[in-house]
Amino acid sequence: MSNHVWGLMLHPEHEWHNINAEHETIGHMYAHHTLWMAAIPVLSSFIGTTQFGWTYGGEESFKVSTLNGFALGIAFYALILLAVGVVGSLLHWLARNIPNRPSRKDCIIFAGYVGTPMFLSGIFAIYPVFWLCLLALIVGVLYTAYLLYTGTPSFLGISHKQGFILSGVTLGVGVLVLEILLAVVVLLWSMGSENSVIWHFFR
Repeated sequence: MSNHVWGLMLHPEHEWHNINAEHETIGHMYAHHTLWMAAIPVLSSFIGTTQFGWTYGGEESFKVSTLNGFALGIAFYALILLAVGVVGSLLHWLARNIPNRPSRKDCIIFAGYVGTPMFLSGIFAIYPVFWLCLLALIVGVLYTAYLLYTGTPSFLGISHKQGFILSGVTLGVGVLVLEILLAVVVLLWSMGSENSVIWHFFR
């Protein structure tokens, strides 16, 4: 498992230099970081939705069966892994006019590590109360923005001014990708929930 998690959370600027010095490949980043970190929200959501059920603060909860939860978990996991590559490729495209443009490989690796706070915030899905998960997600997005700001100069070798502009645009695009991902997951979850309106409609 990745040894960069706590470094990114506690002293990100120093940790970006450590990551940069490793010159790792995309495959290494996935194998030692993203595959493990992406499992946190997936496993937490699986436990939460099958054992406790989603709730919006009231007494009613919405559960999914273990079989549906397993299928949704696989889909959720695949979408997260795909999203890392998409955000990294978008970051590379957005940097096309920068003279010292980072490589696509570095951008995807950067995206994989930048998502760490959002992966960690997924632990709250183990007891899926809507407002609590939303609050955790907001905190995760804010810290991701901080990692973007500190990482673009340190890891991608871009000036602070260029990094600020690039990180702002990347965060906006990344949040959009996140919203699409969450919309797909919620739709799939709703179709798998035995108490959902969609489930009763197609029953």
